[in-house]
Amino acid sequence: MAVAILLFIVAGLAEIGGGYLVWLWLREGRPLWMGLAGAVILIAYGIIPTLQKFPSFGRVYAAYGGVFIVLAVLWGWLVDKKTPDLYDWVGAAICVVGVSVILWAPRH
Repeated sequence: MAVAILLFIVAGLAEIGGGYLVWLWLREGRPLWMGLAGAVILIAYGIIPTLQKFPSFGRVYAAYGGVFIVLAVLWGWLVDKKTPDLYDWVGAAICVVGVSVILWAPRH
């Protein structure tokens, strides 16, 4: 379970970080190398989830979506300096519950 969680976090950071670099390049006029670095990181993001041991692509990506939401709230707080409010935290907690159900509910 720890490896699965770590892979979700690494994938989330790759997606957010890569997207952020592309954003900086296109929206804020930063150098081209930032956009290219972001593109390479986004390619890595596409590869990282394939390292998960779960057999279903859809289930992995559905669960990852919840993890991404939590990481995006944290990124906004730590990088963009936008303090999350109560509803951000409640929504993120709901997503964590949803991820847990998707990945670890007993199935027959």
